[in-house]
Amino acid sequence: MKIETPSKNYHATNHYVYSCQYHVIFCPKYRRSVLVGDIEKRLRVLIFEKQQAFSYKVLDLEIMSDHVHLLLDVNPKTGIYTIVNKIKGYTSRELRKEFRSLRSRLPTLWTRSKFISSVGTVTLEVVKKYIEEQKGV
Repeated sequence: MKIETPSKNYHATNHYVYSCQYHVIFCPKYRRSVLVGDIEKRLRVLIFEKQQAFSYKVLDLEIMSDHVHLLLDVNPKTGIYTIVNKIKGYTSRELRKEFRSLRSRLPTLWTRSKFISSVGTVTLEVVKKYIEEQKGV
């Protein structure tokens, strides 16, 4: 079941109600500018296609040449750390299979690091605006 309020969507199961959104940033190894052209397009598709399987919803996404911004809605039972690791693992595996240049330039696609911030003190609109403004930086 989904309960909607003006700025947040609440999800309900038999045992709990939740609304957990996170701003996530991660980068390619050595902060290389490899997320361009066909790689960027394919990465976008890969992130969206695993939403149901990995139990997350993409609220916003911007891919810069050297990092990725995601705004995710995540079930707290699964956990954001687990979701981000699944996204990074899956996209790395698939992109390195499809794009030979990623295998020759990088030992792995993503760094082990990630930035994760809960979206609780600001509205989702503020975070979405911030992510969209990053495209021009």
